[in-house]
Amino acid sequence: MELQKVLHMNGDGDYSYANNSSLQVFLNDLPGNDFNSIFKLLPSFYERLKKEKGDEFGEYCFITAVPKSFYGRLFPSNSLHFIFSSFSVQWLSQVPKGLVNEYGVQLNKGNIYIAKTSPPGVHKAYLDQFESDFTLFLRLRAEELKPSGRMVLTLMGGNKYLNDMQELLAMAINDMVLEGLIEESKLDSYNLPIYPPYDEQEVRSIIERDGSFNIHQLETFHPAPAEGFDKDNKGLDTRGKIVASNIRAISDSLLASHFGESKIDDMFHRFSIKVAHYLETRSVESTCILITLIKK
Repeated sequence: MELQKVLHMNGDGDYSYANNSSLQVFLNDLPGNDFNSIFKLLPSFYERLKKEKGDEFGEYCFITAVPKSFYGRLFPSNSLHFIFSSFSVQWLSQVPKGLVNEYGVQLNKGNIYIAKTSPPGVHKAYLDQFESDFTLFLRLRAEELKPSGRMVLTLMGGNKYLNDMQELLAMAINDMVLEGLIEESKLDSYNLPIYPPYDEQEVRSIIERDGSFNIHQLETFHPAPAEGFDKDNKGLDTRGKIVASNIRAISDSLLASHFGESKIDDMFHRFSIKVAHYLETRSVESTCILITLIKK
């Protein structure tokens, strides 16, 4: 369904069944999201519901939006039957505090994420922030779910390809620093506020330690490569542009607010060239984690 695509694009959607004959859906994202674009799709979605499920179901499906961070309470206690969050929980509530020492010195200089040249404390700072944020997320959603309510989460998993992409982007920014297009201090003070767990055990240990949910399913999967990466597509330049476009889609606003909107086109052009060279000898393989939980 078209709405299903919207839910995946938006990060997370929270659902509640009002009764046996109606369905109430809450779409959640940060206030800066363009909810109007979603709402414009709803009339056609309702019409499809009526055709596929019957007029009565189409009339009793209610969709609303909740513009707020999911690192705070979103709904009344014990009000939801089901929660679904798609590729959003890996985003942190803030840049990890441990990336700056007591003297105000940036520990991850020249990098924008966990890199080969990052000090050991950088990974620990990211993991500590993820543990804190994910624990808070679990406790908040447990308060909102009814007893035995379910929650399904999909999130990015950490892998070499993801780390390599962030290192290539940092290299592109470093090139701009060397050419005097970006201040070095701007690069040193930028760190991406995201932490895809590196394995299932990292996630499992947090869930079990929190104790709000029983784990029904927890597994890793590898999605098929994105469009343009099939075996018949030999154009490395095209692949580089596709990867750069995908990375830009999730980080554009953060980079623009830090480095300036005028720098972004040049930054991703340089990045796409580096990605094309990278793909000459390497393949694209994403890692994702699927979690199904039941409230205790």
